[in-house]
Amino acid sequence: MSCRCLLLSLALSLVAAGRTADWPRWRGPHFDGISPEKGWLTHWPAEGPKTLWKANVGIGYSSFSVSNGRLYTMGNTEETDSIYCLDAATGRELWRHSYPCSSKDPNGYPGPRCTPTVDEDRVYAVSRNGHFFCLNAATGAVLWSREFPRDYGAKVPTWGYAGSPLVEGDAVICEVGGTGSSVVAFDKRTGRELWRAGDDSIGYSSIVPFESRGRRCLAVFNAAGLVARLARDGRELWRHPWKTSWDVNAATPILADGRAFISSGYNKGCALLDLSGEQPRVVWEHRRMRNHVATCVLWQGHLYGFDESQFKCLDWATGEEKWSDRRYGKGSLLLAGEHFIVYSDRGRVAVVEPSPEGLKEIAGHQVLGGKDTWAVPVLAHGRLYCRSQQDLVCLDVSGR
Repeated sequence: MSCRCLLLSLALSLVAAGRTADWPRWRGPHFDGISPEKGWLTHWPAEGPKTLWKANVGIGYSSFSVSNGRLYTMGNTEETDSIYCLDAATGRELWRHSYPCSSKDPNGYPGPRCTPTVDEDRVYAVSRNGHFFCLNAATGAVLWSREFPRDYGAKVPTWGYAGSPLVEGDAVICEVGGTGSSVVAFDKRTGRELWRAGDDSIGYSSIVPFESRGRRCLAVFNAAGLVARLARDGRELWRHPWKTSWDVNAATPILADGRAFISSGYNKGCALLDLSGEQPRVVWEHRRMRNHVATCVLWQGHLYGFDESQFKCLDWATGEEKWSDRRYGKGSLLLAGEHFIVYSDRGRVAVVEPSPEGLKEIAGHQVLGGKDTWAVPVLAHGRLYCRSQQDLVCLDVSGR
């Protein structure tokens, strides 16, 4: 190969690399449900995008993490949980770590909820019954583990542990739910406890980090409301009560512009909080966005998300409802480039242009069957991953 061709090949490789990205944890690289992926296929043929591979990963609602060419998720088969590692391009199983764990659910939604978190050469995951594992990301070998009910006297939530572990600096932080240990930080390498804090019962959300008044903080949306803690030691800074039916606070808080957005289902509603003072101040609050399962995405001054079974757009600053649409049921979404990928609760995926003027679907395809397809899809390296309660499909949306 000539020097000129080699340079051209290298330049094209760098451009391609800049258009794709890993998705190493719940809500993506920046905890916001937004993928930096560019140039992916947004207009599909009538038969939909090409299916690259399918896999059965057991029953559950775990989404996906994609890192270093590997995909991680969780599922349950015959009362045995498994953390799966698959080749992201081919679906070939690289390893699985399995352990006994009940899948039972009081309302018929069985299996794990957590999305594994990948950090460097390790992956962290929590079962619905509070088994917490740190595994070698390449081999699946157990490096250390905890059991929250056994080690902390924690009570398993009614619908199981659902929050994904948060890696923050040298710590990995989880909602545990024990007395004096509502939240616990562990050394991410050794598992040694770094700090524990709080007596709150836990909800079904995931902890997210944020900056406030020059401090690194944690937003913890537990069973009773939103609590801010210092990331370095867990000290409580403030709390905003948010009591819901059956203690179901499931959507992840959105932190942006010195404000926090929270939302819950069961007719509770949503609120935008100003965090500029010592205590949060309500900017607006109403019931026109009730996130039962999926978390909203904030884009260009507007919130897009599911108010129970209606897809809606709200003005971030005022809370004004811009439009609503019922075609996707109780679905989920992520933003990639300048388009939303919307996944219905019946296995249909659609490409939607974000606009406060109205919903415009530009492509759509039924990719899986079943119902309650609530696991958020993931786009990474030109491949779109979707799952039903137990089946996983990988679609080619690379645009090549």
